[in-house]
Amino acid sequence: MRSLLKFVSIVLCLLGAVEFIQAGTTGKIVGRVTDAATGEGLPGVNVFLENTTFGAATDMDGNFMIIGVPPGTYTLVASYVSYREVRVTGVQVNIDKTRRVDVKLEPATLELEEAIVVEADRPLFRKDLTSTESSIGRETIEALPVEDLSEVINLQAGVVNGHFRGGRVGEVMYMINGIPMNDVYSGTYALEVENNSIQELNVISGTFNAEYGQAMSGVVNVVTKEGGTKPELNVSVYSGGYLTAHDDIFWQKDFNPIYDVQFTAGGPFPFTGNKLRYFMSGRWNKDPGYIYGRKVFLPTDHTSDFLLKDVPEERQFMSHGKMYQFSEELARKLIDEAQAVSMNPMERYSGNLKLTYQLTNVDKINVETMYQRRAWRQYDHRFRLNPDGDYRYKQWTINASLTWKHVFSNRTFMDVYFSYFYTNFKQHVYEDPYDPRYVVKERLQDTGANAFVSGGQQMWHFDRSTLTHLFKSDLTSQINYHHQIKMGVEAKRHRLWLHEFEILPDQENRIAPLTSFQNNKYVHYPVEFSGYIQDKMEYEDLIVNAGVRFDYFDPDGEVPTDFLEPGKAPRKKANSSMQFSPRLGLAYPISANGAIHVSYGHFFQTPNYFYLYTNPEFDIDPLQSSVAPPPQSLKNTIGNANLKPQKTTIYEIGLQQQIGQLYGISMTVYFKDIRNLLGTQVFQTLEGIRYGRYINRDYGFVRGFTLDMEKRYSSGFALNIDYTFQVAKGNASDPNNAFLDAQANKETVKQLVPLNWDRRHQINAALQLGTPSTLMASVIARYGTGMPYTQASRVVQPLVENGGRKPDEFNVDVYLNKQFSFGKYKYSVFVKVYNLLDRLNELQVFQDTGRATYSTEPLYAGGIRPRGLNTLEDYYIHPEFYSAPRRVQLGVQVGF
Repeated sequence: MRSLLKFVSIVLCLLGAVEFIQAGTTGKIVGRVTDAATGEGLPGVNVFLENTTFGAATDMDGNFMIIGVPPGTYTLVASYVSYREVRVTGVQVNIDKTRRVDVKLEPATLELEEAIVVEADRPLFRKDLTSTESSIGRETIEALPVEDLSEVINLQAGVVNGHFRGGRVGEVMYMINGIPMNDVYSGTYALEVENNSIQELNVISGTFNAEYGQAMSGVVNVVTKEGGTKPELNVSVYSGGYLTAHDDIFWQKDFNPIYDVQFTAGGPFPFTGNKLRYFMSGRWNKDPGYIYGRKVFLPTDHTSDFLLKDVPEERQFMSHGKMYQFSEELARKLIDEAQAVSMNPMERYSGNLKLTYQLTNVDKINVETMYQRRAWRQYDHRFRLNPDGDYRYKQWTINASLTWKHVFSNRTFMDVYFSYFYTNFKQHVYEDPYDPRYVVKERLQDTGANAFVSGGQQMWHFDRSTLTHLFKSDLTSQINYHHQIKMGVEAKRHRLWLHEFEILPDQENRIAPLTSFQNNKYVHYPVEFSGYIQDKMEYEDLIVNAGVRFDYFDPDGEVPTDFLEPGKAPRKKANSSMQFSPRLGLAYPISANGAIHVSYGHFFQTPNYFYLYTNPEFDIDPLQSSVAPPPQSLKNTIGNANLKPQKTTIYEIGLQQQIGQLYGISMTVYFKDIRNLLGTQVFQTLEGIRYGRYINRDYGFVRGFTLDMEKRYSSGFALNIDYTFQVAKGNASDPNNAFLDAQANKETVKQLVPLNWDRRHQINAALQLGTPSTLMASVIARYGTGMPYTQASRVVQPLVENGGRKPDEFNVDVYLNKQFSFGKYKYSVFVKVYNLLDRLNELQVFQDTGRATYSTEPLYAGGIRPRGLNTLEDYYIHPEFYSAPRRVQLGVQVGF
């Protein structure tokens, strides 16, 4: 730790002599101002962005440079004595990119001549693009049929259901205004920015610069809106529901309505002279879900006679506390007439408040708070007739940040950023572990195979939280026209708290002691530190992004010294880790409208902390209970705080070319070598009990290419089509594979096989038709070949893991928007239709048939009726195997 503190001190001293800027949230404008008649550069021209504090003066050759510009669309003004003022509108700035704007000034013949207004060209290719990334502005997001940030991300080439270029989930860094927002326990983002708060979304699916760390597959950077100089308010309200003909699968004809209310407001505070501005947004979204069960049974019901009687007519069962004699007619009647209950509902509240205070011309303060609360359920097929017995999930998250920016000159300024991030996750059936409705776990065992459970409930309580304090400071120094040096440091201290336990209603205390396998609790305080330096070199025929990153991690954990008795053995402190990772990207302009880029990098990521601290007492349970712990745990598996960082090496080469003023095409070929992935090592105790321990053992590779074609909006329509071909293979899709194989007495795979998310072909198309100010329609169509699955049946055992392919997937979404104005107010009426064709995409399949629609398993039942109320046909209809049915939403929006 002393060596780390010394390293931090040296870096901070070095950086104290230079200037800082918040990384990854701004862009740059460069250009040259010339005399329109002679073509000579004009020195001393005042160039600035209207209604901002950003500006510069041209040098002796007429060149100018404005750095640190937030993403958005601006009007650039060039003003010079004895020349007519020129206003260039529609200047678009993107995160981490250079926008070139050249201006020609004409001599003024009259003293009060009006300014010349020109529309800036919007190039479809970016000369300084050295890796694969997409910048999506708020106008594009507002025009598409998308509800959430994840839907926008999944539209990008190379992204398949959250997997970036074949990587595992959790290998992507999610950032808000340049600050990491991943929950380090799970690796996923616990705070989702609502679409109405996004100014620009930057998705990097290839290599990325040294300023980004703790990611192996990609980076998602969201920049939120700031309040403008004029008041604004927008409110949208819409409702709808699921309309499908597949009520035999989803068990519901008349679905409950969906509700969604959103608002944004912003502008200056009165009497502050635009120095203090605000932006705020909020959303309430309630989706009742589309998979329904029937409340035939309560958890307190008890139907042990199902196991005792072989003849169905001799069986008795309990429903809502009343005993019945079984008959086919009664069973069907009770199911059909029972209360319908949604088994995958979701309700979410979210809010955002951002204050911007321009203290002086060189000092700016941002204070932002984001909040989100969610409650939801996940469908478990076993509980379809006993829906009250399954888990409920709750999570709430808050992030608060403070940024102070001080500008030293037109080429240097400093940001100091502090943030507080907290998320809490709960999983239980009843919130109170002493709730009298809890019954013994044996109730879940009353029903036999191919039958829905007829009583009992899930038994585990799971509660955890992550608290992260972060300090971040980055540097950008435009030392000359060709070199932009950027460096920064980041320090994070986490607090991870977890408590999980099994409810034991048959015991007096109901909660087992902490020394038992059924009760786990821990608090850990891991620390992360990182620093980087990079240089962006921009020449006429070459752009280079080169840098190196340093990462340090102290896990604050312990590991056992003896794996024959891990729960009893002494423990030792886990080791800290550190690594350097080089990054290099080059772009070669091959024409005025085309460029080739080549990039290479080493990318490291600390494993999700869940794997470091699983089973903190290293307890090995000799009993194989039929009531499994929650999905966040795995029975008889222990964590490993000595896990090494996972590593990916990425190579890519790409071409982008603009054709005329309206069309652009880009293609990228990439290869990823993945090492030190998480897996499990199987041990055996002195008592002969097998257990798994997480280690760095898995590996894989990904290769593929993407092709993107764009037609910018003109003549009433715009079109974007992207295609991805990809091969993603590895020795395991799940870190637990080796342990699960050992439990099933299977041999662990020793060859590369397709990963679970290996989609060979993916096509996304987005079409916009109409006039944005009046009537607009947009359509998103997506096609993907089937994911792999492992074939198996009673007759033929699996020959090759993931050797089969599921059916292809296809989906169409539509958005219609009619706008009109009345006075200063703007109105719009819209309709959104998701899964327009009501297609049943088969996301999961039966292993024996490769289809979700049928299985051969009922043929082996020998005509024996399941020991439950349902029939075989009922049980082998799995609604969770399919994508969501058609969803229609109607709404109205008003604003000014």
